[in-house]
Amino acid sequence: MDKAELAAFLRSRRERIGPADVGLRAGPRRRTPGLRREEVALLAFISTEYYTRLEQARGPRPSREVLAGLARALRLSDAERDHLHLLAGAPPDPPPGPPREVRQSILDLVHRLPRSAVFVTSAMLEVLAWNELAAALMEDFSALPRRDRNLARRVILGPHPDGRRLYGVSDADAFARHAARRLRRTAARYPEDPEVTGLVRELRDGSEEFARLWAAHDVDAGPALCKTFQHPLVGPVTVSCDALDVADRDQQVVIYTAVPGSRSEEALRLLSVVGTQRMDAPG
Repeated sequence: MDKAELAAFLRSRRERIGPADVGLRAGPRRRTPGLRREEVALLAFISTEYYTRLEQARGPRPSREVLAGLARALRLSDAERDHLHLLAGAPPDPPPGPPREVRQSILDLVHRLPRSAVFVTSAMLEVLAWNELAAALMEDFSALPRRDRNLARRVILGPHPDGRRLYGVSDADAFARHAARRLRRTAARYPEDPEVTGLVRELRDGSEEFARLWAAHDVDAGPALCKTFQHPLVGPVTVSCDALDVADRDQQVVIYTAVPGSRSEEALRLLSVVGTQRMDAPG
């Protein structure tokens, strides 16, 4: 516990919040910038004496309950809450399960790359967001229930229409290994989450391949830099694959791009026009 830094951090956060921000009346004689110590203590459900000792670097290590009260009273962001816990010598608990909410700036990025197939996956390999080209290249995720948007479930259990595993991608077997390794890390990070444990159990029970991969306890997974989709409408589409980590959400932004001037770029351009409609469907 870093008492001096904790005291300075608490004081700085207290001074930036006005009474009106927390539903209190300022009053005519207020000289203190931000909230008073007794107001923070009241909002955090602790004694004024105890809070004062924390701001004077004289207090004992606060419990997680006290830290939660202070974070609530001081309107801390997620990053500030984590910092508060670290200063107090009590690392924050991990979230109960993989975050599913995609930050708005990431959603904006996904749709600002119309010439690339872009989608966002959770730590469970669930597709959370996508652009129109990603849907045209792989699948119309908006037409699927949530459970069927999971790429680990898709590559391991199917369905595999026309014998095409995971949209006919060339590295489907390698992706199955990647899925097992990714889920191994996710299960260690969220051991109490029923969705994570349920997915792993479903895949182990439903696939000898996954059960074997899971038993290997591998966690390292090299990136796939290039892959080819066998698309039923436009034929083979070879793309470069880049994955950008969104560390604070435990998510990845996956970007598929084709070499400029290549046949695959022409195929992606055609898919961007055709979208998810079936060209061979009767009119």
